[in-house]
Amino acid sequence: MRSLPARRIAAVALTAAASVVALAGPAFAHVTVNPGNAPQGGYTAVDFRVPNENDAASTVKLEVNLPLDHPLASVRTLPMPGWTATIEKSKLDKPIKVHGNDVNEAVSKITWTADAGTKIAPGQFQEFRVSLGPLPTDTDKLVFKALQSYDNGDVVRWIDEAKDGQPEPAKPAPVLALTKAASGDGHGVAATASAAPAADGHGHTDDAKDEAAADTKASDSTARVLGVVGIVVGVIGTAFGILGLRRKSSAS
Repeated sequence: MRSLPARRIAAVALTAAASVVALAGPAFAHVTVNPGNAPQGGYTAVDFRVPNENDAASTVKLEVNLPLDHPLASVRTLPMPGWTATIEKSKLDKPIKVHGNDVNEAVSKITWTADAGTKIAPGQFQEFRVSLGPLPTDTDKLVFKALQSYDNGDVVRWIDEAKDGQPEPAKPAPVLALTKAASGDGHGVAATASAAPAADGHGHTDDAKDEAAADTKASDSTARVLGVVGIVVGVIGTAFGILGLRRKSSAS
């Protein structure tokens, strides 16, 4: 009978460890914009990162809606083998000025559809690259509502907007944070961002910034995973330590 409390303690500890892992998992399953920030007024290239979170189906389509309250005059997709990108434009209620010219319409939606035999299978993810600009200067963020479609007919709607002081919604929309530009190039466009990699003078493109951002993202993800593993190991170790002390007391 004396061993019963120890068993209960061990069971509770293991349950707690499982809960920690379960809570840590969903944070990696969101559709996100990477990198997550860019300077106002400039051009940038971002990836819409789409993880497959369904264990029994594959992702075959992604729809990204671009905000028309802060329209983007230039939107271009990077060709991806196995995927067909379709761009839809909408007429603006009020034209915007871009480099002194009136722009009356803007891209309102991008749809990537998988070709036959192509998919994002369970346990995989895909990145869809887009160049955007000029980024608005009258807002601190752009919200891209997205729909992720699976080959079994399921559709996940990543459209919920986070609110200050409130928990993160279950299906948050991808958000690109806009920061104040440090300097301009004299044409209202920040010199710190570029819609495409710059050439180094030898025919090679400069992807150093993209690689640095990817390395930072990977490091952050690795740190989070290691933190979770450390908590789990600590909880399990404590449980078995208590169990050992209980057994020692019973034996004496």
